[in-house]
Amino acid sequence: MEFKPDQVAQKQDFRLVLVGLAKSRDKQLFMQIYDYFAPRLKSFLVRKGANEELAEELVQETLLSVWRKTSSYDPAKATASTWIFRIARNLWIDRLRKEKPDMLSPLNSYPEAGYTPSMAACDSGRLKDALGALPQQQAQLVYKVYYEGKSHREIAEDMDMPIGSVKSGLRLAFDKLRVRIGGGS
Repeated sequence: MEFKPDQVAQKQDFRLVLVGLAKSRDKQLFMQIYDYFAPRLKSFLVRKGANEELAEELVQETLLSVWRKTSSYDPAKATASTWIFRIARNLWIDRLRKEKPDMLSPLNSYPEAGYTPSMAACDSGRLKDALGALPQQQAQLVYKVYYEGKSHREIAEDMDMPIGSVKSGLRLAFDKLRVRIGGGS
């Protein structure tokens, strides 16, 4: 039975490739990673909201980071794809924070809460006061979502909570923030 090149790549254990790359700095090993992950990373970043040009730039940054940081990869802690996609996700979040800080603001958009106020409507002092008035656990949830860029599942694991509790805690937090900032009831 003959495999197409992509099928061969899917059968490849990229954990071993990353470990080998860390030891040997072999450009052929890096090209295996690049060829397999570059199109997948680009697709991932476009789905996250990056335009084609920005996605390509972030893919290059991600894979350059992979090359530089391979020695810090621990196959016991994560699969190769998890490690590489996390690098891409973190670079994307860093870019959003730098170029569009209001996009990551907890009050700009939260689909489950159904509330999308203008950030011009509240100053940073009112926002800081509103966040400070939240119960500690809700404030931690908001912080982890918007400032650490974690998913609901990651927060649930970090805080040892059921994922449903994370989601409902965030909904409650945003309801309180909306009322406190003056966005209605």
